[in-house]
Amino acid sequence: MNFSDKVVVVTGASRGIGRVVAQQFAEQGARLIVHYRSHKKAAKETLASLKGGPHIIVQADMAHPKDVRHLVHTAVQKMGSIDILVNNAGIYETYSIAEIDYEKWQRIWHRTLATNLLGPANLSLLVAQHMIKQGGGKIINISSRGAFRGEPESPAYGASKAGLNAMSQSFAKALAPHKIFVYVVAPGFVETDMTVSMLAGPEGDAIRSQSPLGRAARPEEVASTILFLASENTEYLTGCIVDINGASYLRS
Repeated sequence: MNFSDKVVVVTGASRGIGRVVAQQFAEQGARLIVHYRSHKKAAKETLASLKGGPHIIVQADMAHPKDVRHLVHTAVQKMGSIDILVNNAGIYETYSIAEIDYEKWQRIWHRTLATNLLGPANLSLLVAQHMIKQGGGKIINISSRGAFRGEPESPAYGASKAGLNAMSQSFAKALAPHKIFVYVVAPGFVETDMTVSMLAGPEGDAIRSQSPLGRAARPEEVASTILFLASENTEYLTGCIVDINGASYLRS
């Protein structure tokens, strides 16, 4: 996989899966736009870890349409093009349906859908319109097994990821004639700095036992799948949803 002539936007790249995705693309010669919302220090650490370049960081709140427009404008202005978009940024909040009050329910649902669904939709639209002008590109959206199995403690998250799946497949059909190909990656539980304490705690064994592999996914495994989809000769996979959950949740 050689991305030496490609410019890649990775949202939520300050840490976790997004950081590893950015690092793997940079190792293969790509130039990166490292997006972050609030963790500027972590985003700078990601930037410093990238090989090659030049790379840039851009701040934007995915829940705000004006910020999304700023992200695309800055990326094109400073890097000249956008060849690959990885919609990775997202939020996850837990709560009890039986106990949550209506006002908090409203806040969480609006915030989650704005960040996890409307943000990627807005960004995909603007990037796709740019890609149409330049003659093609690839969009890879990061979903979740929660879109299929249900999220009883975070129904807004599950709904946002199910919506992202449907949106991605609609985009795949609409954009294929323009040589723009759209894919979805749906991970299960992944070992990141944000989940390390949970995996080390009393829930850790139960989480690992969900997979017959007896472990959670490594971020490198998710990133490698994303790079594969972004590489050449994967056009006929457009519209696909690739499960990366270690057989912890199977669908047919």
